[in-house]
Amino acid sequence: MFQPNMFDGHHHLLEMAQKTPENEMDPIRDEEYESRSGTDIMEVPSGDEQDPNQRPKKKRYHRHTQLQIQEMESFFNECPHPDDKQRKELGRRLGLEPLQVKFWFQNKRTQMKAHHERHENSQLRNDNEKLRAENIRYKEALGNATCPNCGGTAAIGEMSFDEQHLRIENARLREEIDRISGIAAKYVGKPMLPTYPPLAPGSSRSLDLGVGSFAAEAGDVFGAGDLLRSVSGPTEADKPVIIELAVAAMEELVRMAQAGEPLWLQTTENGVELFSEEEYARTFPRGIGPKPLGLKSEASRESAVVIMNHISLVEILMDVNQWSNVFASIVSRSATLEVLSTGVAGNYNGALQVMTAEFQVPSPLVPTRENYFVRYCKQHHDGTWAVVDVSLDNLRPASISRCRRRPSGCLIQELPNGYSKVTWIEHVEVDDRAVHSIYKALVNSGLAFGAKRWVATLDRQCERLASVMANNISAGNVGVISSPEGRKSMLKLAERMVTSFCTGVGASTAHTWTTLSGIGADDVRVMTRKSMDDPGRPPGIVLSAATSFWIPVPPKRVFNFLRDENARNEWDILSNGGLVQEMAHIANGRDPGNSVSLLRVNSANSSQSNMLILQESSTDETGSYVIYAPVDIHAMNVVLSGGDPDYVALLPSGFAILPDGPSEEDGGIPEVGSGGSLLTVAFQILVDSIPTAKLSLGSVATVNSLIKCTVERIKSAVVCDAA
Repeated sequence: MFQPNMFDGHHHLLEMAQKTPENEMDPIRDEEYESRSGTDIMEVPSGDEQDPNQRPKKKRYHRHTQLQIQEMESFFNECPHPDDKQRKELGRRLGLEPLQVKFWFQNKRTQMKAHHERHENSQLRNDNEKLRAENIRYKEALGNATCPNCGGTAAIGEMSFDEQHLRIENARLREEIDRISGIAAKYVGKPMLPTYPPLAPGSSRSLDLGVGSFAAEAGDVFGAGDLLRSVSGPTEADKPVIIELAVAAMEELVRMAQAGEPLWLQTTENGVELFSEEEYARTFPRGIGPKPLGLKSEASRESAVVIMNHISLVEILMDVNQWSNVFASIVSRSATLEVLSTGVAGNYNGALQVMTAEFQVPSPLVPTRENYFVRYCKQHHDGTWAVVDVSLDNLRPASISRCRRRPSGCLIQELPNGYSKVTWIEHVEVDDRAVHSIYKALVNSGLAFGAKRWVATLDRQCERLASVMANNISAGNVGVISSPEGRKSMLKLAERMVTSFCTGVGASTAHTWTTLSGIGADDVRVMTRKSMDDPGRPPGIVLSAATSFWIPVPPKRVFNFLRDENARNEWDILSNGGLVQEMAHIANGRDPGNSVSLLRVNSANSSQSNMLILQESSTDETGSYVIYAPVDIHAMNVVLSGGDPDYVALLPSGFAILPDGPSEEDGGIPEVGSGGSLLTVAFQILVDSIPTAKLSLGSVATVNSLIKCTVERIKSAVVCDAA
């Protein structure tokens, strides 16, 4: 490892340092330069007067005053090379000769130059030491190389340049793996399984409507295909493989985020990027193996600037609870199975955790995508943070996965004023044959699960979080909100309402959706849940119903119609024709449609009490939502006064509005994306306040009739308005 003359070299450097004059090794003292005047020149005798044995005499130094030094320092910072006129003016003002000023500036420039040269020399010495150490490491790695044909020792001359490069790259990756393995060994904990309650023995997972009653208990919410519940934490033997896979995935993510053609091909018509699978296979031959039969590749890349600092973004991505809340419309379920490393230096640099997650589209007609993966976070040398996911399906060969994640994630670059630039990569292999035909174009375009949706959702959520943190009440916040605390409580209540709606509207395997084919409504799906000991939900049996359909109206027009309180009577049956009045309004985004409102329904029947409705409308370029829930008047008064919103019982209902395919700006063509909308309507109703009761056929028929009537009203009103 050590060269024989290594210590001799250090000894030689030490001797040189001891012989070097002090004024060459130490920084030049300011007072030496500052004290010299324009007359600080040596007197050298000329001609016969010069005595060879006599040393030249020096004139005495004239020491400048502190005020003169400060003035010249200040002038030097502005102009290090003054001309004759400036020197004369400065000398007149300070009581110095122009020649004294000239020599002071010359000395000061010499001082600064010497300082910069010493700094550069120090940097060059450090770089040289790093290169020397790296060269020694590469030589050792090449010295241990073996011939791929015979297994013997391979000389450097026998390997091609590409083989040498791969050997060097492999040595570097091995070094990083060893470093992370050391970190992981300190932080390995016990496996943490998901906290989903187990199914009761012998419970049924289907609803038998033919006998006139439900055969399932109200608490049966898990589907038979729930693969995530069967996954446990990794074994000790798996952990080195996981670490190696994470390091390689991080390198692949960074290269894919920075690459151009031929990996990402730019279309000339609309600027949409196309991914080249052939080039990917050539560029990244390693990884999680070839694509399995029956799966197709989806890859996309998107960038945006968001209103959140880079540290907060990293915390959101590495905290499973924050991550699932921010991306509630995409992540229906998630869990951290085991943390292999918590990072170093008090942050998430080097953090490594094994996770499960289920990704959804807000419709029962699109199957969810379940993934078992490792998430790795790293801060690179340029200050950029990166978070990457990669599937671990190879560690459970007995299971059959319909979706696996190749290296996917994002790069986060710090920008001024608390902003960040995010570059997102989504690269998956999936079996999407079970997707309903009306959602095929949307899924194939990447707007359903691709990078564009992740970035648009993140941008929208950053706006919402910034609105929650704001302390001022803008002029747009009208009505009964009287304090910043009340505003913040109302926004937090709306956030919980949106999260609750999103987790219950998709096709998650945690739910048991049953199609009501027995009563002639093939597209309506229902499920039941038992609500107990949850202060945020009313206790009892909750019946959820949802349906998705296509409507020949652009998403923006549908969104504006559904969020308009003046048009609510046209579709909301529960308002009973009453006048709807907006009592409070909070804008929480750039788009005028992004807002939280408190509505009051003034009943047309004087014998009925008025009803309050909390509503949030939200839109971005990949989809829109209008979500609402009836709220108790007394509880809402507590919230508006700044009280805790977590104890307000909510049963949210609402609408998810998606485009039926890509627009022309997104690379769509008229026959694929017709400009229509895919609308999902979802209701939640408390049908019985006794949690142990069974549901009757009448309850199901009532909610089925309610949702069908609402759909017909929306179709009639929106289509007529568009015509």
